[in-house]
Amino acid sequence: MLVADVAKTLARKSANDFVGNRELELKGIPGPFRAWELVIPSDQGIGVAIVEDHPLYRQGLMQTVESSAGLDLIAAADSLREMDASGYGGVQVALVDLHLPDGAGAEVVAHVKSRGPTRLVVSASDDRESVVDAIGAGASGHLPKSSTGEEIATATKTVAGGGTYVSPVLAAFLLRTDRDRTSEDAVLTKREREILSLLAEGETDFEIADRLFISIRTVRSHLDRIRDKR
Repeated sequence: MLVADVAKTLARKSANDFVGNRELELKGIPGPFRAWELVIPSDQGIGVAIVEDHPLYRQGLMQTVESSAGLDLIAAADSLREMDASGYGGVQVALVDLHLPDGAGAEVVAHVKSRGPTRLVVSASDDRESVVDAIGAGASGHLPKSSTGEEIATATKTVAGGGTYVSPVLAAFLLRTDRDRTSEDAVLTKREREILSLLAEGETDFEIADRLFISIRTVRSHLDRIRDKR
């Protein structure tokens, strides 16, 4: 939306709401007219789909999404087939289980990835191979089913913004995977292993930034690179 100088002044909005200005030549108005571009944020939250075959846990995830500010439940399905039938329109993040009636493990992640939305695994699977394979197939994070609603909401918003969410369980798996490699095959840097170690101990990304005297953006950049290396 373009508004005049006087409208900008009367609106009393933050300067961040106005992203630029330019001069226009308007019919019937002498001289150039300066117009400001006003950004009006949408009330619609992050579109979320849930693919989970356990009825009670699926209902719990639905309640978490519906009660979390900034999240908008688009669909909930008990299988990949049902999710495909309902469609992925408006879905930005899919919360998926790794064990469904018509798919398991990395296969589930790859299937959802082919439909477009960002993938966040929420699964009871706690074996290293399944979790690491899911990340390798394109999941942007992993959460155990014991995670709180607050953590699920935080993880969803993180991956929706293009970031990686690494739970303590996933951090421990990634560390062990890297340590099992030979020194020549190891892919993680010293700093990346340090960050994963702190995550495995339950530290948040903000706490890690404070402990390591680096910015939160740097921590998240390391996490993104760790994901890409899997």
